[in-house]
Amino acid sequence: MLINLTINGKDVCVPKDSTILDAAKKLNIKIPTLCHMSLYDMQFFNQHASCRVCVVEEVGRKKLLPACGTPVSEGMKIATDTPRAIRARRTIVELLLSDHPNDCLICPKNTDCELQQIAADLGVREIKYQGEMVTVPVDNSTYSIVRDMSKCILCKRCETMCSNVQTVHALTDIGRGFDTIMGAAFNAPMNETTCTFCGQCLAVCPTGALTEVNNVSKVWDAINSNKVVIVQTAPAVRVALGEEFGMEPGSLVTGQMVAALRRLGFDKVFDTDFAADLTIMEEASELIHRIQHGGKLPLLTSCCPGWIKFLEHQFSDMLDIPSTCKSPHEMFGAIAKTYLAEKMGVKPEDMVVVSIMPCVAKKYEAARPELSEGPDHDVDIVITTRELGLMIKEACIDFVNLDEEEFDNPLGESTGASVIFGTTGGVIEAALRTAYEMLTNKTLEFVEFQQLRGMQGIKEATIDIDGMPINIAVSHGLGNARKLLEKIRSGEANYHAIEIMACPGGCIGGAGQPFHHGDMTLLEKRANGLYKDDRSKTLRKSHKNPMIKKLYDEFLGEPYSEKAHELLHTEYVARKKV
Repeated sequence: MLINLTINGKDVCVPKDSTILDAAKKLNIKIPTLCHMSLYDMQFFNQHASCRVCVVEEVGRKKLLPACGTPVSEGMKIATDTPRAIRARRTIVELLLSDHPNDCLICPKNTDCELQQIAADLGVREIKYQGEMVTVPVDNSTYSIVRDMSKCILCKRCETMCSNVQTVHALTDIGRGFDTIMGAAFNAPMNETTCTFCGQCLAVCPTGALTEVNNVSKVWDAINSNKVVIVQTAPAVRVALGEEFGMEPGSLVTGQMVAALRRLGFDKVFDTDFAADLTIMEEASELIHRIQHGGKLPLLTSCCPGWIKFLEHQFSDMLDIPSTCKSPHEMFGAIAKTYLAEKMGVKPEDMVVVSIMPCVAKKYEAARPELSEGPDHDVDIVITTRELGLMIKEACIDFVNLDEEEFDNPLGESTGASVIFGTTGGVIEAALRTAYEMLTNKTLEFVEFQQLRGMQGIKEATIDIDGMPINIAVSHGLGNARKLLEKIRSGEANYHAIEIMACPGGCIGGAGQPFHHGDMTLLEKRANGLYKDDRSKTLRKSHKNPMIKKLYDEFLGEPYSEKAHELLHTEYVARKKV
């Protein structure tokens, strides 16, 4: 059924379940919103209509209505630009600002803050209302996320993302009235909750209430020390970093990124893609070993620290099914501080490994004691794509016009298989390219598994490997992971291998990437950039990487060997569920 209405004198026809905001978008009429969040492609919405910034006027009735939460009705006449509606919006924003810190210049969300932008658009130039302000201690108990609830506007976007999309349920509103804040059960600090540190809450927060732990100063200190500082960059970073400099989403900026990192002062610039190829060698070997020796199936990929922590809290009875492989950047750190340090003549304690990741959970992961050999961490510092963008701007580097440069070796060579790690379905596709040839000793001619690609929340496929059917599943977003794990636990599902990523879209949608504001088409552009890079590679299978072969010949021995297990594999920990 369709509904006819008029907005600003223009007729529009929309489905009956639409809101005034939906109808206005169809007419390209902009109505400011703050608490509203639409993840249409994922079918999740935040429509509490709590902030009232989107109020419009119903003509005739002279009634102010929240556009994001008011359903359309037949013959409705709406005006978005009346003096009354504009004045109401401005007053609402002024009231929000009266209970908001005036520290925009030093706020981590400065220039990315939606409240700041709306205040500017509405011409708010003074705080008219004075009174008591909420003061809440900053929660910086974790390695990944900082909570500053004095900047919270109670939009509940974080709760929608954490509870409805990710099904973690670590955040909710606590307290009453003026003292209400978004927090955890019993107002516990985040490091004592079931939080997975995926960071999707901060990815949708419209203000600076939720931000990542900033490690930029640690990196500058390391660069200016006497230590050898090496850096690695994840595959998803190269198709998103350009957005920080006004480039089209999905633009492949690998060469400029390498050049910028050298100008920042890093001693060596390496590619995490090399370690992704290494991960495939170990993970594919582990899958084959389980299939051939009656091991526990399905094998679950273990590249994503947010998903692993989710498993440890929510499904601690299933800790024997994930792959024991460390994530690629942790594998890189282990190899850098052993094999590479020896080749460079550097003591491991004199080397600093910096990871540039699309993910804030990697900051937490780097500190896990299970992922280090000896007293030192495999990876010392993690920064996000956004933090790298800030460093490049701070150094006044003309990023867009940099000449392209190549990664250093021996840990800079990679294949197309490793590039697609950055998008949902990419890890399992890369593993299949290698597992097929390991199992059959035949050449896999068609390396692109289209059935494993795309933005569907859960994808399933049966892959024929020389007459052996291999059942595969792929999920992204922890809510979808929960559905798969419950099917496995109940015995309803029968898979050989499953790839799970905590963030919608996989790493391209990580919380450390430039903010996508729920625009899944932007994520698709990033994914297409990675697939384009894969197709441009001469080598597209991890086991064909000559530097990987050399690493095994000179140092590790065989894939899945005792030394490989010592350096490249880990274990998991059952954690309490609150």
